[in-house]
Amino acid sequence: MVGIINQMRSNARLPKSLGRKIQKARISTGLTQEELAEKVQVSRAYMGFIEQGRRIPSLQKLERISKNLGVSLSSLVGT
Repeated sequence: MVGIINQMRSNARLPKSLGRKIQKARISTGLTQEELAEKVQVSRAYMGFIEQGRRIPSLQKLERISKNLGVSLSSLVGT
């Protein structure tokens, strides 16, 4: 999994893809960015940056995001 995160950091398209997947899952669950950010214990601004592909969350944060969205971690990071 760490290898996937490192690959994402080296490929600019992958963070945007991850962000879109998180945003789509968040919207489908009916959560706002602020609600998801609170559950994941990050700021709303940081969650926005993740969804925009401007930041790549740590594996721990990705696990919290996937858990709170009710999706598998692999479905978020898979290409």
